[in-house]
Amino acid sequence: MTQTTGIRRAHGSPLNEHLNTALSLAESGVPVLPLRVGKVPFGNCRRCADNACGGRPNMKAAGLCHCSRPCHAWAAATTDLGTLASRAWALAWAQAAGVAYHPGGAGLTVVDLDDADAVSWARDSLPATRTVPTTRGEHWIYRGAMRSANAVRPGVDIKSLMQYARWLGFGTGTMTPLPDAVRALIEREETNPPRGELVSSLSGRATWDAAVATGCRHTEKYVRTGLARGLALVRARTESGAASQAFGVAQFLAKQHAQCPGPCGLDALGQEVIAAAVSVGVPEPYAARAVGNGLSSPTGRVA
Repeated sequence: MTQTTGIRRAHGSPLNEHLNTALSLAESGVPVLPLRVGKVPFGNCRRCADNACGGRPNMKAAGLCHCSRPCHAWAAATTDLGTLASRAWALAWAQAAGVAYHPGGAGLTVVDLDDADAVSWARDSLPATRTVPTTRGEHWIYRGAMRSANAVRPGVDIKSLMQYARWLGFGTGTMTPLPDAVRALIEREETNPPRGELVSSLSGRATWDAAVATGCRHTEKYVRTGLARGLALVRARTESGAASQAFGVAQFLAKQHAQCPGPCGLDALGQEVIAAAVSVGVPEPYAARAVGNGLSSPTGRVA
Protein backbone atom coordinates (compact mmCIF):
# COMPACT_ATOMS: atom_id res chain seq x y z
CA MET A 1 0.00 0.00 0.00
CA THR A 2 1.19 3.51 -0.69
CA GLN A 3 1.86 5.93 2.16
CA THR A 4 0.07 9.25 2.14
CA THR A 5 2.30 12.33 2.37
CA GLY A 6 1.98 14.30 5.60
CA ILE A 7 0.92 11.45 7.89
CA ARG A 8 3.74 10.39 10.19
CA ARG A 9 3.80 6.71 11.06
CA ALA A 10 4.32 5.73 14.71
CA HIS A 11 7.26 3.44 15.43
CA GLY A 12 8.68 1.56 18.36
CA SER A 13 5.62 0.82 20.49
CA PRO A 14 3.41 -2.26 19.93
CA LEU A 15 0.43 -0.03 20.75
CA ASN A 16 1.35 2.37 17.95
CA GLU A 17 1.35 -0.54 15.52
CA HIS A 18 -2.45 -0.53 15.80
CA LEU A 19 -2.48 3.03 14.46
CA ASN A 20 -0.07 2.08 11.66
CA THR A 21 -2.36 -0.81 10.70
CA ALA A 22 -5.38 1.49 10.74
CA LEU A 23 -3.70 4.08 8.53
CA SER A 24 -2.69 1.45 5.98
CA LEU A 25 -6.23 0.07 5.85
CA ALA A 26 -7.73 3.54 5.55
CA GLU A 27 -5.44 4.29 2.61
CA SER A 28 -7.03 1.29 0.89
CA GLY A 29 -10.55 2.61 1.51
CA VAL A 30 -11.41 0.51 4.57
CA PRO A 31 -13.06 2.51 7.42
CA VAL A 32 -11.36 1.67 10.74
CA LEU A 33 -11.56 2.40 14.47
CA PRO A 34 -9.63 1.40 17.61
CA LEU A 35 -10.75 -1.39 19.94
CA ARG A 36 -10.04 -1.43 23.66
CA VAL A 37 -9.39 -4.44 25.89
CA GLY A 38 -12.24 -6.89 25.55
CA LYS A 39 -12.46 -6.43 21.77
CA VAL A 40 -15.03 -3.65 22.14
CA PRO A 41 -15.05 -0.01 20.96
CA PHE A 42 -14.23 2.89 23.24
CA GLY A 43 -17.15 4.43 25.10
CA ASN A 44 -18.75 7.70 24.14
CA CYS A 45 -17.49 11.00 25.48
CA ARG A 46 -19.72 13.00 27.83
CA ARG A 47 -21.27 15.01 25.01
CA CYS A 48 -22.23 11.81 23.17
CA ALA A 49 -23.24 9.77 26.24
CA ASP A 50 -26.66 8.12 25.93
CA ASN A 51 -26.80 9.47 22.38
CA ALA A 52 -27.48 12.96 23.72
CA CYS A 53 -25.76 14.39 20.63
CA GLY A 54 -28.37 12.81 18.36
CA GLY A 55 -26.05 10.24 16.81
CA ARG A 56 -23.81 10.33 13.77
CA PRO A 57 -25.34 10.90 10.32
CA ASN A 58 -24.52 7.36 9.16
CA MET A 59 -26.29 5.60 12.05
CA LYS A 60 -29.75 4.02 11.77
CA ALA A 61 -31.13 6.96 13.73
CA ALA A 62 -29.22 9.58 11.77
CA GLY A 63 -28.27 12.68 13.75
CA LEU A 64 -26.03 15.69 13.44
CA CYS A 65 -23.16 14.52 15.64
CA HIS A 66 -19.74 15.44 14.29
CA CYS A 67 -17.75 14.57 17.41
CA SER A 68 -14.01 14.60 16.80
CA ARG A 69 -13.52 11.57 19.08
CA PRO A 70 -14.09 7.87 18.23
CA CYS A 71 -17.61 7.82 19.71
CA HIS A 72 -20.54 5.66 18.55
CA ALA A 73 -18.60 2.47 17.84
CA TRP A 74 -18.82 1.32 14.19
CA ALA A 75 -20.32 4.67 13.16
CA ALA A 76 -17.03 6.35 14.04
CA ALA A 77 -15.05 4.19 11.61
CA THR A 78 -13.34 6.39 9.06
CA THR A 79 -10.89 6.44 6.18
CA ASP A 80 -9.84 10.01 6.96
CA LEU A 81 -6.13 9.83 7.76
CA GLY A 82 -6.14 13.18 9.51
CA THR A 83 -8.91 12.06 11.87
CA LEU A 84 -7.21 8.75 12.63
CA ALA A 85 -3.91 10.47 13.47
CA SER A 86 -5.52 13.40 15.28
CA ARG A 87 -5.01 14.46 18.88
CA ALA A 88 -8.67 13.64 19.59
CA TRP A 89 -8.02 9.97 18.74
CA ALA A 90 -4.53 9.78 20.27
CA LEU A 91 -5.60 8.57 23.72
CA ALA A 92 -7.71 5.80 22.20
CA TRP A 93 -4.81 4.58 20.08
CA ALA A 94 -2.48 4.71 23.09
CA GLN A 95 -4.89 2.40 24.97
CA ALA A 96 -5.95 0.31 21.97
CA ALA A 97 -5.80 -3.47 22.10
CA GLY A 98 -6.71 -3.96 18.46
CA VAL A 99 -8.19 -2.52 15.27
CA ALA A 100 -11.71 -2.94 13.93
CA TYR A 101 -13.14 -2.11 10.54
CA HIS A 102 -16.61 -1.41 9.18
CA PRO A 103 -17.21 -4.10 6.52
CA GLY A 104 -20.32 -2.47 5.05
CA GLY A 105 -18.47 0.82 4.69
CA ALA A 106 -15.88 -0.97 2.56
CA GLY A 107 -18.55 -2.74 0.51
CA LEU A 108 -17.89 -6.08 2.24
CA THR A 109 -19.75 -8.71 4.26
CA VAL A 110 -18.10 -10.89 6.90
CA VAL A 111 -19.64 -14.26 7.72
CA ASP A 112 -18.35 -14.78 11.25
CA LEU A 113 -18.04 -18.53 11.95
CA ASP A 114 -17.59 -18.95 15.68
CA ASP A 115 -16.65 -22.63 16.00
CA ALA A 116 -15.59 -25.74 14.09
CA ASP A 117 -19.17 -26.83 13.41
CA ALA A 118 -19.98 -23.46 11.83
CA VAL A 119 -16.85 -23.63 9.67
CA SER A 120 -17.80 -27.13 8.53
CA TRP A 121 -21.29 -25.92 7.64
CA ALA A 122 -19.88 -23.01 5.60
CA ARG A 123 -17.56 -25.29 3.65
CA ASP A 124 -20.53 -27.44 2.72
CA SER A 125 -23.03 -24.64 2.06
CA LEU A 126 -21.31 -21.44 0.88
CA PRO A 127 -19.11 -20.50 -2.08
CA ALA A 128 -15.41 -20.36 -1.28
CA THR A 129 -14.00 -16.89 -0.68
CA ARG A 130 -11.23 -15.17 1.28
CA THR A 131 -10.94 -16.61 4.78
CA VAL A 132 -9.27 -15.22 7.90
CA PRO A 133 -8.58 -17.45 10.93
CA THR A 134 -10.04 -16.27 14.25
CA THR A 135 -9.51 -17.46 17.81
CA ARG A 136 -12.28 -20.06 17.57
CA GLY A 137 -13.26 -20.21 13.90
CA GLU A 138 -12.99 -18.18 10.69
CA HIS A 139 -14.17 -15.01 8.98
CA TRP A 140 -15.39 -15.55 5.42
CA ILE A 141 -15.27 -12.25 3.52
CA TYR A 142 -17.40 -11.52 0.46
CA ARG A 143 -17.63 -8.51 -1.88
CA GLY A 144 -20.94 -6.75 -1.37
CA ALA A 145 -22.77 -5.29 1.63
CA MET A 146 -25.99 -6.34 3.36
CA ARG A 147 -27.84 -5.97 6.64
CA SER A 148 -26.05 -7.38 9.67
CA ALA A 149 -27.57 -9.93 12.04
CA ASN A 150 -26.43 -12.14 14.90
CA ALA A 151 -27.26 -15.82 15.37
CA VAL A 152 -28.60 -16.46 11.88
CA ARG A 153 -27.78 -20.08 12.65
CA PRO A 154 -25.70 -21.76 15.39
CA GLY A 155 -22.30 -20.11 15.58
CA VAL A 156 -22.89 -17.81 12.59
CA ASP A 157 -23.17 -14.00 12.61
CA ILE A 158 -23.36 -11.63 9.64
CA LYS A 159 -21.24 -8.47 9.97
CA SER A 160 -21.65 -5.83 7.29
CA LEU A 161 -23.76 -2.64 7.53
CA MET A 162 -24.02 -1.02 10.97
CA GLN A 163 -21.52 -3.37 12.59
CA TYR A 164 -17.78 -3.74 12.99
CA ALA A 165 -15.43 -6.70 12.67
CA ARG A 166 -12.00 -7.18 14.20
CA TRP A 167 -9.08 -6.81 11.82
CA LEU A 168 -7.17 -10.09 12.02
CA GLY A 169 -5.12 -9.87 8.84
CA PHE A 170 -5.64 -10.22 5.10
CA GLY A 171 -6.32 -13.95 5.15
CA THR A 172 -6.02 -16.27 2.19
CA GLY A 173 -8.01 -17.05 -0.93
CA THR A 174 -9.79 -14.98 -3.57
CA MET A 175 -12.63 -12.75 -2.42
CA THR A 176 -15.83 -13.60 -4.31
CA PRO A 177 -19.19 -11.79 -4.73
CA LEU A 178 -21.72 -11.98 -1.91
CA PRO A 179 -23.92 -15.01 -2.72
CA ASP A 180 -27.68 -15.32 -2.36
CA ALA A 181 -27.06 -18.12 0.13
CA VAL A 182 -25.68 -15.61 2.62
CA ARG A 183 -28.44 -13.07 2.00
CA ALA A 184 -31.00 -15.82 2.57
CA LEU A 185 -29.69 -16.38 6.10
CA ILE A 186 -31.54 -13.24 7.15
CA GLU A 187 -35.17 -14.18 6.71
CA ARG A 188 -36.87 -10.97 7.70
CA GLU A 189 -36.23 -7.44 8.93
CA GLU A 190 -35.64 -7.40 12.66
CA THR A 191 -37.61 -4.21 13.14
CA ASN A 192 -40.35 -4.92 15.63
CA PRO A 193 -43.94 -4.70 14.34
CA PRO A 194 -46.21 -1.95 15.68
CA ARG A 195 -47.64 -2.45 19.13
CA GLY A 196 -50.86 -4.40 19.05
CA GLU A 197 -49.67 -6.57 16.17
CA LEU A 198 -47.83 -9.26 18.12
CA VAL A 199 -47.79 -12.62 16.40
CA SER A 200 -47.16 -14.83 19.41
CA SER A 201 -48.83 -15.71 22.66
CA LEU A 202 -47.10 -15.63 26.04
CA SER A 203 -49.52 -17.93 27.80
CA GLY A 204 -48.42 -21.24 29.29
CA ARG A 205 -44.70 -20.42 29.19
CA ALA A 206 -42.37 -21.96 31.77
CA THR A 207 -40.59 -19.72 34.27
CA TRP A 208 -37.36 -20.42 36.12
CA ASP A 209 -37.49 -21.77 39.67
CA ALA A 210 -34.67 -22.86 41.95
CA ALA A 211 -36.31 -26.28 42.20
CA VAL A 212 -35.18 -27.11 38.65
CA ALA A 213 -31.59 -25.96 39.32
CA THR A 214 -30.44 -28.79 41.56
CA GLY A 215 -26.93 -28.77 40.09
CA CYS A 216 -26.39 -25.00 39.98
CA ARG A 217 -23.50 -23.52 41.99
CA HIS A 218 -25.12 -20.06 42.15
CA THR A 219 -27.59 -18.69 44.66
CA GLU A 220 -31.18 -18.06 43.65
CA LYS A 221 -30.69 -14.32 44.19
CA TYR A 222 -27.69 -14.31 41.84
CA VAL A 223 -29.60 -16.10 39.08
CA ARG A 224 -32.70 -13.94 39.42
CA THR A 225 -30.70 -10.72 39.46
CA GLY A 226 -28.86 -11.62 36.26
CA LEU A 227 -32.08 -12.72 34.61
CA ALA A 228 -33.92 -9.54 35.59
CA ARG A 229 -31.19 -7.35 34.14
CA GLY A 230 -31.19 -9.33 30.92
CA LEU A 231 -34.96 -9.17 30.55
CA ALA A 232 -34.85 -5.41 31.07
CA LEU A 233 -32.34 -5.07 28.24
CA VAL A 234 -34.57 -7.04 25.88
CA ARG A 235 -37.74 -5.14 26.82
CA ALA A 236 -35.95 -1.84 26.25
CA ARG A 237 -35.58 -2.72 22.55
CA THR A 238 -39.03 -1.49 21.64
CA GLU A 239 -38.14 -0.31 18.13
CA SER A 240 -35.58 -2.79 16.83
CA GLY A 241 -32.84 -5.21 17.83
CA ALA A 242 -34.80 -7.19 20.43
CA ALA A 243 -33.95 -10.57 18.87
CA SER A 244 -30.23 -9.79 18.78
CA GLN A 245 -30.42 -8.58 22.37
CA ALA A 246 -32.22 -11.79 23.36
CA PHE A 247 -29.41 -13.80 21.75
CA GLY A 248 -26.82 -11.86 23.74
CA VAL A 249 -28.70 -12.25 27.02
CA ALA A 250 -29.14 -15.99 26.47
CA GLN A 251 -25.45 -16.36 25.65
CA PHE A 252 -24.51 -14.44 28.80
CA LEU A 253 -26.77 -16.59 30.97
CA ALA A 254 -25.33 -19.78 29.52
CA LYS A 255 -21.76 -18.60 30.13
CA GLN A 256 -22.62 -17.87 33.76
CA HIS A 257 -23.51 -21.55 34.23
CA ALA A 258 -20.81 -23.10 32.04
CA GLN A 259 -18.87 -24.39 35.06
CA CYS A 260 -21.88 -25.71 36.97
CA PRO A 261 -22.37 -29.50 37.21
CA GLY A 262 -26.01 -28.98 36.23
CA PRO A 263 -28.89 -28.99 35.80
CA CYS A 264 -29.36 -25.23 36.13
CA GLY A 265 -32.74 -24.78 34.46
CA LEU A 266 -31.36 -22.95 31.42
CA ASP A 267 -34.33 -23.97 29.31
CA ALA A 268 -36.67 -22.22 31.75
CA LEU A 269 -34.41 -19.15 31.79
CA GLY A 270 -34.50 -19.18 28.00
CA GLN A 271 -38.29 -19.29 27.99
CA GLU A 272 -38.37 -16.09 30.03
CA VAL A 273 -36.00 -14.38 27.59
CA ILE A 274 -38.18 -15.51 24.68
CA ALA A 275 -41.25 -14.11 26.43
CA ALA A 276 -39.51 -10.76 26.89
CA ALA A 277 -38.62 -10.60 23.18
CA VAL A 278 -42.15 -11.56 22.16
CA SER A 279 -43.56 -8.86 24.44
CA VAL A 280 -41.88 -6.16 22.30
CA GLY A 281 -42.99 -7.64 19.01
CA VAL A 282 -40.48 -10.29 17.95
CA PRO A 283 -42.25 -13.28 16.33
CA GLU A 284 -41.97 -16.27 18.64
CA PRO A 285 -40.17 -18.62 16.20
CA TYR A 286 -37.57 -15.92 15.53
CA ALA A 287 -37.11 -15.21 19.26
CA ALA A 288 -36.89 -18.92 20.07
CA ARG A 289 -34.19 -19.46 17.45
CA ALA A 290 -32.13 -16.50 18.69
CA VAL A 291 -32.37 -17.61 22.32
CA GLY A 292 -31.66 -21.24 21.46
CA ASN A 293 -28.55 -20.24 19.54
CA GLY A 294 -27.45 -18.05 22.43
CA LEU A 295 -27.86 -20.81 25.00
CA SER A 296 -25.97 -23.36 22.91
CA SER A 297 -23.11 -21.13 21.73
CA PRO A 298 -20.82 -21.21 24.80
CA THR A 299 -18.69 -24.27 25.51
CA GLY A 300 -19.82 -26.37 28.40
CA ARG A 301 -23.53 -25.66 28.35
CA VAL A 302 -25.50 -27.39 31.06
CA ALA A 303 -29.24 -28.04 31.24
